[in-house]
Amino acid sequence: MHGQHDGPQRDEIPGAISTQAEEFSRRLTAAGQSRLAAAAQAAVDGLHALIAELRPSGEEFRLAIDFLTEVGHYADARRQEWVLFADVLGVSSLIEDQNSPRPAGATPNTLAGPFYRSDVPEMPLGANISRDHKGEPLDVEGRIVGLDGAGIGGALVEVWQANAEGLYENQEPDRQPEFNLRGRFHADPQGRFRFVTVKPKGYALPSDGPVGQLMSALGLGLERPAHIHFRVSADGFETLTTHIFDRSDPAIGRDAIFGVKPELMAEFRALPPGGGKRKHALDLNLVLCPQRQGESGTSGRR
Repeated sequence: MHGQHDGPQRDEIPGAISTQAEEFSRRLTAAGQSRLAAAAQAAVDGLHALIAELRPSGEEFRLAIDFLTEVGHYADARRQEWVLFADVLGVSSLIEDQNSPRPAGATPNTLAGPFYRSDVPEMPLGANISRDHKGEPLDVEGRIVGLDGAGIGGALVEVWQANAEGLYENQEPDRQPEFNLRGRFHADPQGRFRFVTVKPKGYALPSDGPVGQLMSALGLGLERPAHIHFRVSADGFETLTTHIFDRSDPAIGRDAIFGVKPELMAEFRALPPGGGKRKHALDLNLVLCPQRQGESGTSGRR
């Protein structure tokens, strides 16, 4: 009947703040302001707005709670499903970008990932980091420079990567030698470094848990294009942790954790075969930023 409903009720207005969110805000204000309180308020406002827009049924809400509970069940000392969830939503990459801004011309910082090891022994320049020699050889040559293009002599260069099957050494310790496809080098006085490895293969993030099942239901993949990790540190410069990706990898445009940037794509170029094996080469410059005042150049962001 006309007159019974003069306009949309508050909970029917898109973007309207629910009465529950308003009351939550009132209670927070009474408790005192803090960064935690501001974060809680923003989260509650966003969550209530999402619920107002989607209007989930009780069964859908229960399924959401079940999913979050299952993610918790998959989080332990060996596996962190919550981190995986943040990764595939792009949250981890966004936080890294916000906390590690790089000026134009500098190599972008990326997430280190879960496979970094700090205990790798130092090796001479030109050494082969493939300790089982399985895969197609890849010669890597590069230079560590500052924003002015000058070489940074003595910079510490740490590298780690997956093998030709897309697996890291600490994922299968019974099949790969200790420290396989890992190296630790010091650049020469001109900032140059070189080593021999094998061409890495891309891989998929774990799909057997609730996050993998969610991504499958959404029709989204868990692929990571082939890459090599680098961590570079030098006195007077911010520590750089980054990936260099094989631009020809089929998954280059759909990295599951949003790590690919144009500056990080490189050509793993083919060389004439040697000894019956296909060979490849990678040439790159890694550009460091001067450390900011009050920062330690070797503390680094991983």
